[in-house]
Amino acid sequence: MEYTYLILNLPRGTTREAARQVMTEHAEYGGWELHTVRVHRDGRRRIQLRKKIIRARSTLHQPA
Repeated sequence: MEYTYLILNLPRGTTREAARQVMTEHAEYGGWELHTVRVHRDGRRRIQLRKKIIRARSTLHQPA
C-alpha cells in the first residue's frame, strides 16, 4: 500500500479542540487519516496525516 502524507504544524497555544477541528476537516473533506501526532515541549503540535494512493489501471489493451 502506498500513501501520500500531509504534515500540519500547529503553533503553541493552539487548543486541543482547535487541533481536533483541523484534523476533522481534513478527514471529512480531503479523505485524510491520522498517522501521528507529536506534541513538543514548547507546546507546538506536528500532525502527520496520510491518504492512500490509488493507481488506476488501463483496461483498453487486455490480452485475449
